Amino acid sequence: MKKLSILMVCTANICRSPMAQGLLLLHAGRAGLGKAIVVQSAGTHVKLGGQRPDARAQRAAASVGADLSRMRSRQVQARDFAQHDYILAMDGNNRRYLLDACPAEHAHKVSLLMDFAPETGLAEVPDPYFGNYAGFERVLELLEAGVAGLLRHVQSQGYR
Repeated sequence: MKKLSILMVCTANICRSPMAQGLLLLHAGRAGLGKAIVVQSAGTHVKLGGQRPDARAQRAAASVGADLSRMRSRQVQARDFAQHDYILAMDGNNRRYLLDACPAEHAHKVSLLMDFAPETGLAEVPDPYFGNYAGFERVLELLEAGVAGLLRHVQSQGYR
């Protein structure tokens, strides 16, 4: 079976999407799916590529064992739409941007991460950047739910 490729997308690729990437890598590894899944992250509006994730994002992710220290920000690129099997946006604005940029034949790949966590009652992961650390802790909780639901879905599709 070919590897499943997943792209996590937020606005600047320094908070939510790297956290989601790190959590998915962590939990996929723990579930024995580490060799079956490739995960990347990108942003819809990256001002300066190559930036490390926000220190608060790194701290929150590290609190559950996810290491973001090697990640660097990058802009979503045209090739991402063909390269990835799932392109998961953190909020509606990110999703709209992706759908506007996406070739029609790949539009089915674009959705919201929280679509995989309907039990939360939330469609979006809020951007914590302009808030305090508690916002990052809340985002971590939501991302944990989204990643868990995504992994259940991936396993139901036969990935082991």
